[in-house]
Amino acid sequence: NETKEYILNKRICDKIEKGLKEYGGIEVLRIDDGTEMAISTRAAKANAFKADFYLAIHHNAGIAGGAGGGIEAYVYLKTNDITKVWQSELYNSLVAETGLRGNRSQPLRSADLGECRETAMPAVLLECGFMDSTADTPIILTEEFAQKAANACVKAIAARAGAVAVKQPTAQTDTKPETASKSVEVIAREVIAGKWGNGAERKTRLAEAGYYAAKVQSAV
Repeated sequence: NETKEYILNKRICDKIEKGLKEYGGIEVLRIDDGTEMAISTRAAKANAFKADFYLAIHHNAGIAGGAGGGIEAYVYLKTNDITKVWQSELYNSLVAETGLRGNRSQPLRSADLGECRETAMPAVLLECGFMDSTADTPIILTEEFAQKAANACVKAIAARAGAVAVKQPTAQTDTKPETASKSVEVIAREVIAGKWGNGAERKTRLAEAGYYAAKVQSAV
């Protein structure tokens, strides 16, 4: 009763979000806000965003102090082959990275879970180990596990999206953007290549150079 599930979930999500920023062409919408947000609200936000994929990060329970456990990946009862590919690739990546295979006879599962049922895009819910397992708990509480789990998700998502890691500019590299003399399409390609940085820094640099950040992002 000392560590709430949300703390473990958020730690992995934070690391996933940070990892995906290293890839061009991937835009992330974080839905969790630290509250028990209704499932219908989560799904509605993702649907309005027109996401290509929905990932839910959770931690399991139900062993009551037993030694079993491991990672499980859930999809909705009625789903398509694309979603099943997402499910298997995420699960395989997580197990390969963390080693937390556990003893579940059916680690790739389907169930009537709201986050998978009400989302309009392929959706996978990952249970990243059992919080009441004597085998899993010492592992999933660690920073090392959270980082490995996040790395696994980032690798799987980037591979499925066909995204390529972009080289970030350094202080020693001359990456000063030119003033607004290029087309939006050209600038968009430079954004994907990482020339303009990320997040707020990108918007600021684009604005200073005379470009409208929203139009560039749309082109990206």
